Amino acid sequence: MAVNRKAMNAYRSVGVSSGVEYADSVQLVQMLFDGLLAALADAEGHMQRNAIAEKGESINRASKILIGLQSTLDFEKGGELARNLSDLYDYAMRRILKANLRNDVAAIQEVRGLLGEITSAWELLPSLLKDTPIALAS
Repeated sequence: MAVNRKAMNAYRSVGVSSGVEYADSVQLVQMLFDGLLAALADAEGHMQRNAIAEKGESINRASKILIGLQSTLDFEKGGELARNLSDLYDYAMRRILKANLRNDVAAIQEVRGLLGEITSAWELLPSLLKDTPIALAS
């Protein structure tokens, strides 16, 4: 599955590989969101402590994950939902880059809130697809 391969590559590109070999597309996207929210939380903490280098690393990681998430979108099958998610990822990217430049904790918190809502939706998806096998772990 192309989306699964894209998500796996995106997840690997941010330096996380635990569980990736046996995860399906939904789980991979969930892991990407988990990593994204963690990177944003780290960036917020680094901003509050004025740890410039560490803040930059966290923002960079969050940006890579957003790019990875955007690369997994299937605009043909996803239609309006895929376009809306793409717009959201673009907005989140712009906000975190501005937040980085201005040391704007509120902007990071805004993005965390928006993406947290999407994360919650992804967490519900396996229960909605319970008739479909979710994991291929052996």
